[in-house]
Amino acid sequence: MAEKSRIGVTGLAVMGANLARNMARRGFTVAVHNRTTAKTTQFIEDYGHEGAFTGSESLQDFVDALQTPRTIVVMVKAGKPVDAVIDELAPLLDEGDIIVDAGNSHFPDTDRRTAHCAELGLRFMGIGVSGGEEGALNGPSIMPGGDPAAYAEIADVLTAIAANVDGTPCCTHVGPGGAGHYVKMVHNGIEYADIQLIAEAYDLLTHVGGLSAPEIGTIFEQWNTGDLESFLIEITGIVLAKTDERTGGPLVDVITDQAEQKGTGRWTAIDALDLGVPLTGITEAVFARTLSALRDERQAASTTLAGPAPKPAADVDRLVDDVRQALYASKVVAYAQGFAQMRAASQANGWDLDLGAMARIWRGGCIIRAQFLNRITEAYESHPDLDNLLMVPYFTEAVGNAQDAWRRVVVTATEHGVAIPAFSSSLSYYDGYRRERGPANLIQGLRDYFGAHTYHRIDADGAFHTRWSQDGAEVRTD
Repeated sequence: MAEKSRIGVTGLAVMGANLARNMARRGFTVAVHNRTTAKTTQFIEDYGHEGAFTGSESLQDFVDALQTPRTIVVMVKAGKPVDAVIDELAPLLDEGDIIVDAGNSHFPDTDRRTAHCAELGLRFMGIGVSGGEEGALNGPSIMPGGDPAAYAEIADVLTAIAANVDGTPCCTHVGPGGAGHYVKMVHNGIEYADIQLIAEAYDLLTHVGGLSAPEIGTIFEQWNTGDLESFLIEITGIVLAKTDERTGGPLVDVITDQAEQKGTGRWTAIDALDLGVPLTGITEAVFARTLSALRDERQAASTTLAGPAPKPAADVDRLVDDVRQALYASKVVAYAQGFAQMRAASQANGWDLDLGAMARIWRGGCIIRAQFLNRITEAYESHPDLDNLLMVPYFTEAVGNAQDAWRRVVVTATEHGVAIPAFSSSLSYYDGYRRERGPANLIQGLRDYFGAHTYHRIDADGAFHTRWSQDGAEVRTD
């Protein structure tokens, strides 16, 4: 009788195939399955030499090929396909078997599936995996959520296939239920903001600085050697330097300016609204992608709506340095907002998230890996109950030092008619957060006038209402 496999993967599109290959390369025996048998056959033909794989044509054969208690990683499109696979697997499994959803599922779905599987005697885990195709194969950042006991049974596999930084695997148990997919969702939200900020920097250097894509690519290469060092800054330089084989010009110049999205950024923004967390940078990044999709409308508006007359930057070198500083400060705000959201969600859901650990496992493998994640890790190690990363001395000083350049960038963009929703909203968040007293007193006064919503005074306890349309007297309402 053939040796049974340590773990199974069903769903052999690129991410699933690469995760399976990663496991096999690390010495684990892997059973593989795909709804389309031809894809399983092709997988074995292409990669069978990389490790100990067992290919199965049917789900029954796939389940029978696994050691008990079984662990099955589901790598299918988020949504109904995940539920369909669970429904097909459940009758074939035994009590205590583990189903792992390693796709980009919405965390409420993960909570629902966890409860459903528990009723069937099965253990369910939602695991966030970041790093794209290359990360899945060579070492992603992994964010497992679910039953800690179930995680303990598969931790050897997950930590072995994860990226590794300074001898530490980029994988740790996040929390119960949908916590793993939640953290992955916020990770993706930060990614949205990060990419939008980079795009705005590119836009400014192009339309205000008058620089070409290859010239801007060189600038990003230089930035990647300093405080901005990160995966996204690195690949920006590569993308901008790429020559188009058809035209001989920069490839980026012939790519249609419509950004697509798969929904995780939108989920992040909606959840922040539900939690009451001001997630301005990420939300503006989502809106910017939505606006980019209105290409026909924008083309019509470009010939109708007025804007400032084009003029070159007076000092391109200064613009480049200002944009660099504004980019760094805005990135700090994006991470600060994302971590504040995770903190709020942890408190609301009783997850007890270790935010320092989240920063630590994002240092390698994932799309938003960046040098300053080391600083964020250190910040939460020193201050586990930290309200906001902007209050950490390192980031307080870094953003404070960048603020003059940041403000110049916002002014310059406005004067030149270049949209910078992520830069400007990040600066407004910073200015709003640092103010002891803002204008919400007037907002509350207006709400009390038209809706009798009451207000609180700074010099007395309790809630009050003014009879604005009657005698103008103030009355206490509590």
